[in-house]
Amino acid sequence: MKKLYHLSTCSTCKKIIADRGIKEKGFVLQDIKTEKITPAQLKEMRDLAGSYEALFSRRSQQYRPMGLHEKTLTEDDYRDLILQEYTFLKRPVAIVGDKIFVGAEVKNV
Repeated sequence: MKKLYHLSTCSTCKKIIADRGIKEKGFVLQDIKTEKITPAQLKEMRDLAGSYEALFSRRSQQYRPMGLHEKTLTEDDYRDLILQEYTFLKRPVAIVGDKIFVGAEVKNV
C-alpha cells in the first residue's frame, strides 16, 4: 500500500506531491482536514513510527495557545491531541509498504 496523509492547503505538502510525482506513483491521498484520521489509521502510523510523539507536530498553531509547551505529554496525550486536531499531525506522512516517512525533512522526502 502507498498512502500519503497531507493537508491540501499546506504549501509544503503541495510541493512534495508535485515534485515527487506522488499521484503518478499510485499513492492514495488523504487530506486530513476533510477526511479525519481514524484511530485505526493513527495506530498503524504509530506502529510504524514507534511512537505517537514521533507523529506529533509542535509547530501547530494550537500548540502554544493550549499551553502544551508547559506540560509533559504522555503517549496517550499525543494520540488524543492528534485525533482532536488535525494540525497536530506532522505532515506529510507517507506509508509505503511497511515503511513510514514523517514530516518534510529532506531525509524523509
